[in-house]
Amino acid sequence: MLKLNNTIEPHKGERILYSGSDLESAKRAMILIHGRGATAESILSLSNEFNLEDTIFVAPQARDFAWYPYRFIEARTKNEPGITSGLTLINSIIAALNESGIENNSISLLGFSQGACLTIDYALRYPKKYAGVFVLSGGLIGDVINLNDYKGDLENTPIFFGCSNIDFHIPEVRVKESAEITKSLNADVTVKIYENMGHTINEDEIEIINSILLK
Repeated sequence: MLKLNNTIEPHKGERILYSGSDLESAKRAMILIHGRGATAESILSLSNEFNLEDTIFVAPQARDFAWYPYRFIEARTKNEPGITSGLTLINSIIAALNESGIENNSISLLGFSQGACLTIDYALRYPKKYAGVFVLSGGLIGDVINLNDYKGDLENTPIFFGCSNIDFHIPEVRVKESAEITKSLNADVTVKIYENMGHTINEDEIEIINSILLK
């Protein structure tokens, strides 16, 4: 449905799934980024949880079900070219949505796990006013965070971080560090750390996302 330009390997040419409104009638959009080992279908099923009208939901598929090969807290160089390919794909989707008439402040981004890491890394590298950014079990990518990579103005974009305090994949300290950096770029940040939740999405997170989207 969307005509994408400037995408690069390894994720170039992979499937993109859609639900909700068609592109011609949609007034807003949500881009959903799946986690490692998952599918576009699985993350797109979350669209049923959101009380949005006139919205097109867009879910790209990663090559071989992973956006990058190693843990997100490894050196970025180890996870290239997957990271850059994924960021470029998100950027291409947003550009295509803009071309269709949906502006950035009507576009929200949601990711889970590896997809959440890619989502927040994208938002801070391409800061602008979004409808919302939802980081479900994720944080900024890299063994260390280079603050020079994240500059600009998120224009009070509402950004939600949700994660377990015992998530093996996502250290709580990285979630909080990522949230503080996000605040420094003029975002309206909410963080919720859930006790003993595990690596999943819970109903409270869905309710928070709905409350932000429906403001």
